[in-house]
Amino acid sequence: MNNLNPVPSMILIEALLLFLTVMLLQVDNFLVFAAAGTGGGVKCAERERHALLEFKAAMVDDYGMLSSWNGRDCCHWNGVHCSNLTGHVTGLDLHGDTTENEYTFVERFLRGKIPSSLVELHHLRYLNLNSNDFQDYHIPEFFANFTNLRYLVLSSCHFGGRIPSQLGSLSHLTYLNLRFNSLEGSIPYQLGNLSNLQYLDLTLNYLQGTIPSQLGNLSTLHELYFNNMGDALKINDDGNGGGGEWLSTLTSLTHLDLGYVLNLNNSYNWIQAISNISTLTQLSLYSCGLSDHFIFSQRLSLPRFKFPNSLSVLDLGANTFTSSQILFQWLSNFTSNLVELDLRFSLLGGSTSKPFDITMQSLEQLDLSDNQINVGDLKSFANICTLSSLTVFNGIFTEDLESILHYLSAGCVIHSLQELDLSSNQITGSIPDLSMFPSLKRLLLSENQLRGKLPDNIRLPSQLETLSFGSNYLEGGIPKSFGNTCSLESLDLSDNNLTGELLVAIQHLSGCARYSLQYLDLRNNQFNGTLPDISIFPALKALYLSENKLNGKVAEEIQFPSQLDTFIMNSNSLEGVITESQFHNLSKLKVLDLSGNSFVLKINHDWIPPFQLQVLMLQQCMLGPYLPKWLQTQKYLMQLDISNAGISDITPKWFWAISTRLDKMNISYNNLTGLIPDLPLRFTQYPSISLAVNHFEGPIPVFFRRAESLDLSSNKFSDLASFVCSNGTAERLGQLDISNNILSGQIPNCWSNFKSLAYIDVSNNNFSGQVPTSMGLAVELRVLILRNNSFSGELPISLKNCTNLVMLDAGEKKLSGIIPPWIGSSLQQLQMLSLRKNLFFGSIPSALCSLTWLYFLDLSVNHIKGQIPKCFKNFTAMTREEITSDPEDHSYIVPHIYGAPYGYDYDIVTLLMWKGAEQNFKNDKLLLKGIDLSSNQLLGDIPSELVNLVGLVSLNLSINNLTGRIPWEIGRLASLDFLDLSRNHLFGSIPSSLAKIDRLSMLDLSHNNLSGMMPIGTQLQSFNASSYEENQGLCGLPLEKLCFVKEPHQEPLAKTQEDEHDDFIEAFFMSMGLGFFVALLHSGGYLAPSYSTALADMLTSDS
Repeated sequence: MNNLNPVPSMILIEALLLFLTVMLLQVDNFLVFAAAGTGGGVKCAERERHALLEFKAAMVDDYGMLSSWNGRDCCHWNGVHCSNLTGHVTGLDLHGDTTENEYTFVERFLRGKIPSSLVELHHLRYLNLNSNDFQDYHIPEFFANFTNLRYLVLSSCHFGGRIPSQLGSLSHLTYLNLRFNSLEGSIPYQLGNLSNLQYLDLTLNYLQGTIPSQLGNLSTLHELYFNNMGDALKINDDGNGGGGEWLSTLTSLTHLDLGYVLNLNNSYNWIQAISNISTLTQLSLYSCGLSDHFIFSQRLSLPRFKFPNSLSVLDLGANTFTSSQILFQWLSNFTSNLVELDLRFSLLGGSTSKPFDITMQSLEQLDLSDNQINVGDLKSFANICTLSSLTVFNGIFTEDLESILHYLSAGCVIHSLQELDLSSNQITGSIPDLSMFPSLKRLLLSENQLRGKLPDNIRLPSQLETLSFGSNYLEGGIPKSFGNTCSLESLDLSDNNLTGELLVAIQHLSGCARYSLQYLDLRNNQFNGTLPDISIFPALKALYLSENKLNGKVAEEIQFPSQLDTFIMNSNSLEGVITESQFHNLSKLKVLDLSGNSFVLKINHDWIPPFQLQVLMLQQCMLGPYLPKWLQTQKYLMQLDISNAGISDITPKWFWAISTRLDKMNISYNNLTGLIPDLPLRFTQYPSISLAVNHFEGPIPVFFRRAESLDLSSNKFSDLASFVCSNGTAERLGQLDISNNILSGQIPNCWSNFKSLAYIDVSNNNFSGQVPTSMGLAVELRVLILRNNSFSGELPISLKNCTNLVMLDAGEKKLSGIIPPWIGSSLQQLQMLSLRKNLFFGSIPSALCSLTWLYFLDLSVNHIKGQIPKCFKNFTAMTREEITSDPEDHSYIVPHIYGAPYGYDYDIVTLLMWKGAEQNFKNDKLLLKGIDLSSNQLLGDIPSELVNLVGLVSLNLSINNLTGRIPWEIGRLASLDFLDLSRNHLFGSIPSSLAKIDRLSMLDLSHNNLSGMMPIGTQLQSFNASSYEENQGLCGLPLEKLCFVKEPHQEPLAKTQEDEHDDFIEAFFMSMGLGFFVALLHSGGYLAPSYSTALADMLTSDS
């Protein structure tokens, strides 16, 4: 569906105007040739050549776009067009390029500030700077001096600021495209002076205010696009339904996009004005706040309204038309010539009206995605005999697929339908016969609940080109009938439970479909066997086989289709030798992923590949011992992963030079050595870089500051100062891991330049001195890990500014002072707090109880005194038994290259004291909930309020001075896996409820003053006796000391309720034991001699 996107028409207009411009230049050439005979053309004007050279000097040209700008005649430079009559520069076409795939996008662009020297180009008629990077700069006002300009394209240039009002003086301008920037402020009314303008595109900016009515003066305008981000544009409104009358004067308009103009719901004159534009063919009212109320009000105010007969494309998406019946009746009354109708994201529900399929007899494309349409409503569209495309993506269909197709096949649409998209519903059932739609070319059923085997005899439409069953629960193999569909170009069966040998699956696709198939996605299934011959598919461009159970050796003589540009086969168990001969015909290859296999690449040192890769993933494949020299030849590489690849080499300078183009680089887990030279390099992207677990040494180079995430852990880096304290802001660095190096001395106090840092790990180094106060200026911090250094003093109070902190690990250092109360009052997003093994003293501040999201607290091995706060019951996250994770907990937002904020994820990988030992945890596994207050000097009782923390998995209160009894209801902590109360002064009996905790795998109650009989329970008897040792009054299994009843010499004067309960339990179990013994003797049972003797002694002993 067109979806009223201005891009296709924009491209058409651009192409047309570019063609006309080129033709004019050709006319110039012809006239010059006729006038000059064989004398040749006129060279460019010297003043203009100098202006262009100043432009080149001001640009950062990472991709060599201006490399031809040398020599005397600028008219022969790339992108420069001159008049051969005068030698003046008349055109500059310096647009960048973007190529996207699912892994990355490849860009080619200029960046920098446009110099004012261009003002010398007085004769400029054509200027195209589309898709370059002028981020943080404004559109130059001197562009208004290009008085001969006809064509100005500044789309996707990352310009900020306001639209210069001076552009309104370009009286000859016919084409103005400012799309996809970060422009703000109001639309200058002076644009209404551009009387020759035919195309105006202001979409995807942050403009605000009222659209100036002076735009109504643009009587020659053909296409007008607003559709802004930020929901701040509005049309003039007099409060009485008036406003937008100026639209009626745009009598040449064919395309109008009013998307995100939010006050249209309360005005009516604008829609009346639109009805008078007899040339209008496409109208977008996407996300304009229109509702059922608008329809009712419009009927009353404009009873005779009708859309122009010329209107063929209408976008009403992202409004709030809750009643599909009301909406469809309204559309049926006011337009009957629609070809495309987009209603996605409109909250539509209820039943559609019958007249819709009667009046919409021209409709070809209908999009009802993200609505509440019921499957019965499909009947309303079954008799639209022109309908070729129906999209109900992300709907609420739950019926079986056969029933849904039956609704659609009940009318003439069965013959016209060419595209059907029902993906991302909850459609159930198995796959029925699909041949009932003879014209169907695209069938998309991914992300549903389809189950069962694909029938061997299934029939597909004979013209089918695209079939997607991805992300369902299908089983079995691929039917042979798929291979007999001669028009099949794309087959997606990913993310199912398909099984069998891959060889058989490929054979079943080797019918006539082998000649047409271009895209085959079988990833994340259960296919086994080795990689068969794929070269039988001569047209194949993309092959996805990742995350299956492929195994065995890949034949060295295997070949691949010459058209292949994407080959993904990661995460299998394949092995074998890969040589350059297997790539000799793959000149179009752009994406190669063989990661997670055991391939050995034997490539000649001087090999020059026939391809130019954008993505290369060879994790765990053996490339070593040297870095592949052929990587130098890959000029467009954007992602590189050669981690754990057996490389033992000194990294050469050329490698760092090619790395500047990457947006992802992972060379971790190798044996790379040496200094990284601090070259004058600048990454063209903001890359994710991992050099972890190598042997790099020396200072961390400054050019790494431009990374998005940087993992330098487990190396031998020794100097951080130049990296941290270099001039300029590290505007995008969000993650920094320099743990496990040999960094020493004080951490530089220069962290104010890191505006986006969300994750810092400096653990396991030799840092000393105080934690730098400037770390508190990194206000976006989510994770701060300072563990295992030699820091001293107090935690800086500036950290209270880091209110987004989720994890603070300042353990295993020499920090001292009281535990800062501001941790509780300011860091209220905190989920993990570890201050273990420091020199903190004083009591636990009650302010910590404000940390309701806290699920892990470790204050062990300090000098903390006082009592355990009863308000620990406020740790709400520990009161929930389930383990839940909010994805936003592990994400952060930084400004994006395009000006809009962009979200990134991070992993938390850390070392925690768990069950008495240090263990590594990552992400969701960190959600194990625990409290460790061991090895302190805590006093008093264990608060009974702790039993409300029913989600606790680990509780360690050992090695303190706690007294009193173990809370009687401790059995409520049913999730406990680890409980250590040893080496305190606890007394009384072990609560019987403890026996109810069936998940308990580690228990230590030793070295206390506990007494009484051990509660009978499978768990408690299964622990070693050492778990209870040094409790003189305890008896019963698993202890060797058995229990017996003694007559008390004196009754206590008064008993507490708990004392009476203890006596009852002890007497109950004693009588039960005696009863068991008598019964055993009566039945002729056997007791071991030692136990029988001991029991006899007990029975005959004196009271």
